[in-house]
Amino acid sequence: MELFEQVRARTRSLTAGLLPEDMMLQSMEDASPAKWHLAHTSWFFEQFILRPFAENYVSPNDQFAFLFNSYYVQAGPRHTRSRRGLISRPGVAEVMAYRAHIDDALRDLAQRDGPDAGRIAELIELGCHHEMQHQELLVTDLLHGLSFNPLLPAYQASQPVPVNQERPLSWTDHDGGVVDIGHDGDGFAFDCEGPRHEVLLIPYRLAARPVTNRDWIAFMEDGGYATATLWLSDGWATREREQWETPLYWWRQDDAWWTFTLSGAQPVNLDAPVVHVSYYEADAFARWAGKRLPSEAEWESASRATPIAGNFMESGALRPLPGDGGMWGDVWEWTQSPYTPYPRFKPAEGAVGEYNGKFMANQYVLRGGSCATPLAQMRTSYRNFFYPHQRWQMMGLRLADDA
Repeated sequence: MELFEQVRARTRSLTAGLLPEDMMLQSMEDASPAKWHLAHTSWFFEQFILRPFAENYVSPNDQFAFLFNSYYVQAGPRHTRSRRGLISRPGVAEVMAYRAHIDDALRDLAQRDGPDAGRIAELIELGCHHEMQHQELLVTDLLHGLSFNPLLPAYQASQPVPVNQERPLSWTDHDGGVVDIGHDGDGFAFDCEGPRHEVLLIPYRLAARPVTNRDWIAFMEDGGYATATLWLSDGWATREREQWETPLYWWRQDDAWWTFTLSGAQPVNLDAPVVHVSYYEADAFARWAGKRLPSEAEWESASRATPIAGNFMESGALRPLPGDGGMWGDVWEWTQSPYTPYPRFKPAEGAVGEYNGKFMANQYVLRGGSCATPLAQMRTSYRNFFYPHQRWQMMGLRLADDA
């Protein structure tokens, strides 16, 4: 239960300074209000652990199952996703009381011995990793919501950013060959990370650092957003429809580039990894640079040689920082790989099997974690995934090339 206590405490701390009005923000269908994240992560424990395993468990409000279910069809009907920001009641205090009720019931259940103890422990661990995912969504959804306020309010105080000199782009070479990809069975993993399987890699090269804001400005100044031949057809149509000319949250002011962050308006740090770019933009940049995006198998195989350390949620920065350009943290890195099932993949039985498997279409895989990802989630096999037009997450890129 140590992980459970840590995760639940961190979620509370992420919302400690928010106003009730902040908790209601829902700026688009892809995002959810902070209050909903608080309630949904509690409903997950209630639905998949307390209801089936805790004898005589009573929910404080059975209607919460309708309000705070996300997409689990087998768990029952759900409130419309795009209208979560209209749920003014229950209020924040009642949602926090719901969380406390769930916490107490989970602690009591975890102390009991019985034939289901092992399965309960597994589901509690799954619930903790589920909540860590929502911690990241909570802060990125909030950033998107706050960005519509013309006063550009800060979620947290601004912090000094380390000064970093421009780092020229260098490359690491990788031999390729037949490699094992996917989770090896040691420790926790989501179902989509397995089964482990063999993949043939042709010799390749990876950039030793992510693409930086300095790199991206060169792309923009060279007409990257105005050159249709650099873009996939769907990407160009999206760029035209959405009128993209910069990464999300950027603007020009007094001959300098600025961006909106969780610390409010900040000058763009030239040597920090670029963030809030879609797959379409990442792919266009790679074409402009004469390179490509890595496959997820290339990324995973190369990452095994580097320790999992970097700028994650625990640093408190909640924005990419200039640094040595390792493979972990700062920004999720787009790969060219579609999010599809690995060979012999089978979803778990029951509603919990809806967690990942049913989303394996029309999305792309990202690797490496970000400045808003809890470190405890990271492992070489971790697969994040989003639609190619989405930009509000901490998304960046690293270039690849054939050897």
